[in-house]
Amino acid sequence: MFESKIHDHKLGFAPQRPNIRTDVFNNLKIYVYDLPSKFNKDWLVNDRCSNHLFAAEVALHKAFLSLEGDIRTEDPYEADFFFVPVYVSCNFSTINGFPAIGHARTLINDAIKLVSTQYPFWNRNNGSDHVFTATHDFGSCFHTMEDRATADGVPKILRNSIVLQTFGVTYNHPCQEVENVVIPPYISPESLHKTRKNIPVTKERDIWVFFRGKMELHPKNISGRFYSKRVRTNIWRSYGGDRRFYLQRQRFAGYQSEIARSVFCLCPLGWAPWSPRLVESVALGCVPVVIADGIRLPFPSAVRWPDISLTVAERDVGKLGEILEHVAATNLSVIQRNLEDPSVRRALMFNVPSREGDATWQVLEALSKKLNRSVIRRSNSFL
Repeated sequence: MFESKIHDHKLGFAPQRPNIRTDVFNNLKIYVYDLPSKFNKDWLVNDRCSNHLFAAEVALHKAFLSLEGDIRTEDPYEADFFFVPVYVSCNFSTINGFPAIGHARTLINDAIKLVSTQYPFWNRNNGSDHVFTATHDFGSCFHTMEDRATADGVPKILRNSIVLQTFGVTYNHPCQEVENVVIPPYISPESLHKTRKNIPVTKERDIWVFFRGKMELHPKNISGRFYSKRVRTNIWRSYGGDRRFYLQRQRFAGYQSEIARSVFCLCPLGWAPWSPRLVESVALGCVPVVIADGIRLPFPSAVRWPDISLTVAERDVGKLGEILEHVAATNLSVIQRNLEDPSVRRALMFNVPSREGDATWQVLEALSKKLNRSVIRRSNSFL
């Protein structure tokens, strides 16, 4: 897990109002609950809360606050949707440094209890117009391991709401048995801009296939599952000695510069199917090679994934070299040209304030298609 930076670490900033017309989203109105600081602001004392790959929960909150005067309303009685800003991914383990989310269900439950007792809006429709974020491995199941996640499923109190989550698959799964929008993981726009700025315009991509990350030589059986379903292990075993493949198992702070030098960037599953490498690869012009069967990718209406990426079945990892050689000899230039479209990169980035076409914009677009859940719209339809 690698980290990036976001400039602002506080929510009390004076937002620059983005140029977003409300009519673009069918006059959508969002009310952002001002919850006690224990639900969000208190977690920001740790800088990592705002800059790790799960930080979309923070970036979205800030982006929604920046919409003041446009889409965000201070009058909850005119709101279509209610955003509940709870940060559950900032409780970092003192043992391994990874986010520990054992407290997540309690924190979400406490937040719902608060808004349902202090405001009348949750109880009108059991929270069906309320929006939450779940930006970790298995989304709204709030567990890091799939066996526990699938056993517990989505918390009952949350099942009627809308969840913005990084987890998504094309088949039935307990962790998406809730109205949901698949969003990208957080990567700092500033870090990517810095990486691009430091790359000479004339620099050719001198790495053919790239992957840096965890690749276990002898994966352990944990609760009946192997990390990455052994896919990463098979990549290492098959291509660790292949000079066409630049595979690294150690962390490196400047790994984005390696992505920018690469033609193909492998994006295999870990414990969960999604990966921040997908966003970084697109943003830095490296063709993403998605190896995660059944993954549901974010914002398909804005990002034509088949035009900018490759999908390789997990069972075909042993044929990667052959598959990529074929692509390089046929349609690689077309894919690379499609990757150069700035709108594609923009759609996967969370900016503060939000910008036209960025990830927050795509979330608003998705919510505007769910206005049938809005109490105020249904009420007006009967007038």
